[in-house]
Amino acid sequence: MEPLPITITSEELNLLIYAYFQDSGFDHSAFALRNESGLDDATIFKTHIARGELINLLGKAMLYMEVEAHWKSDGLRTDCKGAFTLLGRHSCSDEISEGGEDIAQDNAMDLVDSNSISSRLSPPPAQSSFVSSQQPDHPLQRNGATHADANSYPLKDYTLGTYRHLSPTMDSNMKRKISTSPGQGHTEKRARHGSVDMDVDDFPESVHTSQNAHATESAVGGVTDPRPRGAGDFISDPRAVLLLEGHKAEVFVCAFNPRKHNLLASGSKDSVVNLWNLPDPPPWNSSAFASGPPLPLSLENVSRADQGDLTCLTWNSAGTLLAIGSYDTVLRVYTASGDLYFTNPLHEGPIFSTRFSKDDKWLLSGSLDGSTCVWDINEKALYKQYHPHKECCLDIEWIDNNTFASCGADMTICIQRIEDDEPFKRLLGHKDEINQIKVNPSGTRLASCSDDGTACVWKVDNLGRAEDFIPGLSAADSRVVLRGHSHSVSGLGWCVDTSISPTGHEMLVSTSFDGSARLWDSETGSCLAVFTEHRAPVYALTFSPDGKFLATGSGDGWMHIYDLKVRTRIWSWYAGKDKPGVFEIGWQKDEDVDRIAVALECRKVALVDMHKVEQYRDAVQRERRPTALIEPQGSEPRTNV
Repeated sequence: MEPLPITITSEELNLLIYAYFQDSGFDHSAFALRNESGLDDATIFKTHIARGELINLLGKAMLYMEVEAHWKSDGLRTDCKGAFTLLGRHSCSDEISEGGEDIAQDNAMDLVDSNSISSRLSPPPAQSSFVSSQQPDHPLQRNGATHADANSYPLKDYTLGTYRHLSPTMDSNMKRKISTSPGQGHTEKRARHGSVDMDVDDFPESVHTSQNAHATESAVGGVTDPRPRGAGDFISDPRAVLLLEGHKAEVFVCAFNPRKHNLLASGSKDSVVNLWNLPDPPPWNSSAFASGPPLPLSLENVSRADQGDLTCLTWNSAGTLLAIGSYDTVLRVYTASGDLYFTNPLHEGPIFSTRFSKDDKWLLSGSLDGSTCVWDINEKALYKQYHPHKECCLDIEWIDNNTFASCGADMTICIQRIEDDEPFKRLLGHKDEINQIKVNPSGTRLASCSDDGTACVWKVDNLGRAEDFIPGLSAADSRVVLRGHSHSVSGLGWCVDTSISPTGHEMLVSTSFDGSARLWDSETGSCLAVFTEHRAPVYALTFSPDGKFLATGSGDGWMHIYDLKVRTRIWSWYAGKDKPGVFEIGWQKDEDVDRIAVALECRKVALVDMHKVEQYRDAVQRERRPTALIEPQGSEPRTNV
C-alpha cells in the first residue's frame, strides 16, 4: 500500500509565520500578515500553535537535510566536521579551524544540492498547497545535538551539540522548561512571548572559574561527570533519596497536601496527575530509612490532548481540593481522594496559574488568553471573569480574601476587587514581561520579577485609601527596585523568618536565568547574598516551612540547600546525567516529618528525607543555638562559590 501524501496548506504556513511574529514581538508584522492573508476566516486560525513551532520544524528539516547531504552510496558519513547552517552552503570537511569554527562556510541561500530536493518540494500546478512524498524516519540527533522548541531553554546548538552562550543583552523572553539533554519532542512548561534566538549557558565568569577550580572527576549513577560535586554527595547515604517511578513523561509540578502529610501530588507533561500515599519516615534518630510508597493513584478525566501539558497543581488550605492548570485551557478541581469535583472550559488559552483564597471560598485562575477568573468553590461555578491585561496573564496572587493581583506580558500589575469589573490600581514600572508576583505573609507588600532583569517590592496595604493618591506614598511611588541579575528574573519567594535578617526586615529570594539566586532586604533593597552554584537557568525555589533554609533547582540537574542564617550552601543533590532538569521543589515539615519532593525531567519524583542528610541535621542543631550573624549590617553581600 502506498503511503499517504504529506500536505502543507498555505493557511498552515501563514499561521506558523503569524505565530512566529507574535512570539518575536513583531506585532505590526503579525497584524499585517493576519489581515492580508485572511487568517481570521481560516478554519484553523484558532488552532493552538506551540511556542517556537516554526523554528522547531526548521530544525527537524535541517536534521533531515543533513542526513540527506551526508548519505553516500555505501551509507551515512559520520566523520564530517563541516558546518551545517540554515543559510550556508555545506561542504564536508574532516578538519576544524583554529578558532573552533567549522570551515567551508559561505552565504549561499541553498542548504543542500537543490536538485536533490526540488522535485519533492515544488508545488503542483493550480493548487494552494504542496505535496511531498512520504519521508523515511531519521534520527533527530547528531553528535549529541537536538532540535529544541524555539521558546525552550537551554537552546541547543544544532551543529556543535553544546550549549550556546548566553548574552544578557539578547532577548530573554523564552521561558518554558524543556529537555536539557539530547532527545526528541518538547518539554514545555508554559507559553511566553519572546524571540527564538536566546542562548543560555554563558553565566558570569566568576561562576565558571570558581566551580572549575575545585571540580573533580566522580561518578553519578555509574556515569563519569566532570562537574564539581555538591556538598554531601560523598557523605550522605544514598538511601536518603527515594526515586518514585510512576510517570511516563517529564514531571513538571509537585505539591504536598498542606493538611495530610502523607499525600503528595505530581503532574507530568503527558497530563497525568498522580496522588502518592507516602509512608511515614522513621524517626530522625533511627538508623532505618524511609520506604517507598505503593503505586500512585492516577486521576481520571485529566486532559489527554496533545497540548495538555500540566502547568500548576494547587491545594486549598484545608487540603481537601486540588486545582489543576493545563495547556488544554480547561480548569479542573479534584478532591483529595481523587474524585473530580468540577471542571470548566471557559478559558480560551492555556491556564498558567491557579490560587485558592485563604478562606477557601474562591479559586482564582489566570490564562494565556489575558483573562482571570474567580470561581465560587461551594457553587462549583464561575463568579466573574475579568480582562485586565492586553496580553497574556502570567501569574496571579491573592492579597486578601476579596482582593487579588495579576501580572502579564503587558508589563503591568493589576490590583482588583472581586466585585469590580475593572482593576482599581495598576502598578507600572517594569520594562518587560512580568513573570511572577508574590505577596508577603502579612499581605502588606507584593514582590514582582521581570524579563527586564529586576525585581520590585510594592507597598500594597494602603491601596485604594486616601494616602495611596498622595505622591510619594502610593504603591507605585514607594516601590523598591532590586537590581543585580544579568538576565531575566523568573522566580520569587518570601522568607517567613525575620529573626535571621541582619536588620529585622523581611527578606526575599529571587532566581534568574543567569544561573544565580539572590537574597534581598525587602525594605532597603540591599542584596544580602548571591548564590552562584548553578550552571543553567534556575527553575525552582522553595523555603523550608520555618524559613531558615532555601532550596533551589536548575536545568543543570542540581538541587542546592542553603542555610540562610549563615548564607552558605550546606548540601547538594544531583539528579543524574540523563535528562537532569529540576523543575519544581516542595518542602514539607510536620512534627516528625521533614522531607523534600522534587519534580524531575527524568520522569521521576525524588523524595528526600532531610532527617537523613547529615549536613542538614548539623545545621538545624546550629540554628537552635543562638549565634551572632556573620555579617554586620551594611556589609558587602557574600557570593557563594
